[in-house]
Amino acid sequence: MVQLLGELFEYVLAIDALTVELILELRHPILTNLMTSVTGLGSVAAGLAVVGLFYLAEWREEFLVTLIALSITAVVVAVLMTVVQRPFPTQPVCLTDGAGTPTTSFPSGHAAAVTAYAMVARNSDELPFRSVATLAAVVAVSRIYLGTHFLSDTVAGIAIGLASVMNADRVLACTDLDAMFRKLPQ
Repeated sequence: MVQLLGELFEYVLAIDALTVELILELRHPILTNLMTSVTGLGSVAAGLAVVGLFYLAEWREEFLVTLIALSITAVVVAVLMTVVQRPFPTQPVCLTDGAGTPTTSFPSGHAAAVTAYAMVARNSDELPFRSVATLAAVVAVSRIYLGTHFLSDTVAGIAIGLASVMNADRVLACTDLDAMFRKLPQ
């Protein structure tokens, strides 16, 4: 079993290396500008803005699911980045070095966050799922294109985003939403 896991790990690393080579060949200044522009939508600041907008719009379920999912995501991503300490791919376009945030590659917190947004939109009567999912896919790809994450880092981030929304839904299924909202400032 250990040998099988080792072989799987080597296979994933080989795919990551091939993906980096492909991306380096495909980079173009216009595409780099586009990817740099959209990648920030998966940042912590963007997450806080999204949660705030959902609250102000009085989209109660979207607000709570997103708040809980992003909280779960933040903890899981921070712990994994600290434990795994995977270096970035070669020739990254931009890094957050010195910004006070973890500076390791695994997993992609941006991919986790935008996946959470897409899953919230999927279950929402207010949000356009296709548009949000498309934007989430572009942000996830931007992390690979910009060299801040390997393909496997981004796939792991997507899985974390999916799991965080599923867990947020479970938490809220056991919660009295009306009581929770009565406690929030009006």
